Amino acid sequence: MSSSDPKTRPKPVTRPPAPVPPSSWAKRTGFKPKFSGETNASDSGQIALPPRSRENENQPDLEAGRARPVPSVVNGEQAVSEKGPAEKDQSVKKRREADGTNKGSSAAAANGHTVNNGAAPQPQQPTRRPSRNEDVVDVLPQNVDDEGFVGRHSHLKYELRDTPGLVPIGLYGFQHYLSMLGSLILIPLVIVPAMGGTYEDTANVVSTVLFVSGVTTLLHSFFGSRLPLIQGSSFVFLAPALAIINSPEFRGLNGNNFKHIMKELQGAIIIASAFQALLGYSGLMSLLLRLINPVVVAPTVAAVGLSFYSYGFPQVGNCLEIGAVQILLVIIFSLYLRKISVLGHRIFLIYAVPLGLVITWAAAFLLTEAGAYSYKGCDTNIPSSNIVSEHCRKHVSRMKHCRVDTSHAFKSSPWFRFPYPLQWGTPVFHWKMAIVMCVVSIIASVDSVGSYHASSLLVSSRPPTPGVVSRGIGLEGLSSILAGLWGTGTGSTTLTENVHTIAVTKMGSRRAVELGACVLIVLSLVGKVGGFIASIPEVMVAALLCFMWAMLAALGLSNLRYSEAGSSRNIIIVGLSLFFSLSIPAYFQQYGISPNSNLSVPSYFQPYIVTSHGPFRTKYEGVNYIMNTLLSLHMVIAFIVAVILDNTVPGSRQERGVYVWSESEAARREPAVVKDYELPFRVGRIFRWVKWVGL
Repeated sequence: MSSSDPKTRPKPVTRPPAPVPPSSWAKRTGFKPKFSGETNASDSGQIALPPRSRENENQPDLEAGRARPVPSVVNGEQAVSEKGPAEKDQSVKKRREADGTNKGSSAAAANGHTVNNGAAPQPQQPTRRPSRNEDVVDVLPQNVDDEGFVGRHSHLKYELRDTPGLVPIGLYGFQHYLSMLGSLILIPLVIVPAMGGTYEDTANVVSTVLFVSGVTTLLHSFFGSRLPLIQGSSFVFLAPALAIINSPEFRGLNGNNFKHIMKELQGAIIIASAFQALLGYSGLMSLLLRLINPVVVAPTVAAVGLSFYSYGFPQVGNCLEIGAVQILLVIIFSLYLRKISVLGHRIFLIYAVPLGLVITWAAAFLLTEAGAYSYKGCDTNIPSSNIVSEHCRKHVSRMKHCRVDTSHAFKSSPWFRFPYPLQWGTPVFHWKMAIVMCVVSIIASVDSVGSYHASSLLVSSRPPTPGVVSRGIGLEGLSSILAGLWGTGTGSTTLTENVHTIAVTKMGSRRAVELGACVLIVLSLVGKVGGFIASIPEVMVAALLCFMWAMLAALGLSNLRYSEAGSSRNIIIVGLSLFFSLSIPAYFQQYGISPNSNLSVPSYFQPYIVTSHGPFRTKYEGVNYIMNTLLSLHMVIAFIVAVILDNTVPGSRQERGVYVWSESEAARREPAVVKDYELPFRVGRIFRWVKWVGL
């Protein structure tokens, strides 16, 4: 019989060998053997008190490749504390007793040792391996810390309810937001030029995004899930926004195309956000949670990142010496230099995106000033169609995309500008665009559910209850209504990258996120900040997006760590979901790339011109628009395929990795859980009768 400590524990000769625990390769790959006599762990997982005796079983950890700590629940699996060799033997002993093969004495069973002289040695103390702790928090996909989510995490510098002081909280809050710079600002840099907006319009939208992100983050921290999650313009809304922007009715508009299209987007977002708020506060989200599991979340979120491949590197290719260098710098910082610490901070890992941007921008500025992109007799301000010289025509692309002084947004931006509601005009409401956005709001809710669960394992003592999740989704709906009124171009939702940032920065305090949100609001009032961000060259924006979208796809797939990733059932479901999420939209989008399409639209936006002449051609124009648009969106197809297969193909709760949420009654009996999730200012007492939106 094999044992984890063969030197201290002699092997009985008369007993058959017990199943061998997973080897190192099995631990790394997530292989989980099913020992004989072991019951399915899916029945456990709630936080009912007192804990069950089976919490002491030593179950392999699919993430770290070793035992889970006690006492808590992770996705249908009972977590146990890390054991020393003697305690590991105790688990093997229990499995043998369940098989009826072990009749050892009670003293030996209590200490987990088989003894020959009747003297049971003292159990060894649990051991810790800090090196494992370091590796867990700095890799993609991020892992739960070795301590599980029982009590408080020792790897976090500041925990969920910590308020150590203004200076450290401000420092770490600024660090938290700076590490997520790309997620906060890149969407306006894509959609505003697509709407025909100027650099000044881009600067104004960027300032508006920062303002709304700060306000909605504060609202979510106080009245939403209360987890330290940043709210902002999500990439989930980017594809449907581009589909609406490229709708046929917006072609050939006279006047300011930007304001007209923005008002259409505002109307669609407001209606969809009201639907999302109703979904959360009505309790319907609690029912929908039964259909949302890691096998559904993983391909849905991954499809969001994979869907923009046609925009990424084709734009970088316009100036390879700038864009490619930036991609390489971000990769080097985030992967090869990720463990280098300066004053206790892994600056290269935390600030990979802003550092890569600053270095590349400085290099491009020096090249521009040195005249590397200046050609005699050529002016970048002259439209390409008016250039007569063949010499200038040859170099016009490099002058436009490689120079860093072609934008006048910073100079023209005012020092002070207050973003206000309806600044672009009264929103315009069209039911067909609103229905498209309503479906997308469901996808955004699925994305947020995965973020709630992952972040709660990092910073909280227990996962939230279904009521807290519903409350968070409802608050995100209200936040998106604010985004629609202010005119950010997209809805506001939890940024998926936030979970990785929490693991990397080791900042789990909601106070840091709240203070950072206040700083974000102040910065949004400084018009020069928006102008500075709007002046980022397009090539650098595309290079940053290549990394951000790749990380988004990786973070989506990382949800599979909560399930049995090696299960053939899950592999097939995820594979089918991802393949059809790319293949079916490709069938629909081929109708957008046609000789009759608008040639003035860039090639990377032409797949979104599918609404006018897609394969759906009924006599109802609105139905054609909705079906052609929705079925051309990668994330919608991934969600539909995954949710149908995962909820119809047989599989155990453990195999599926069903999300385990805390039970309301048990949560109310634990003071730590109540303090984590209860609403402040005694607001929760008002809604105590509404069980589906609270503890």
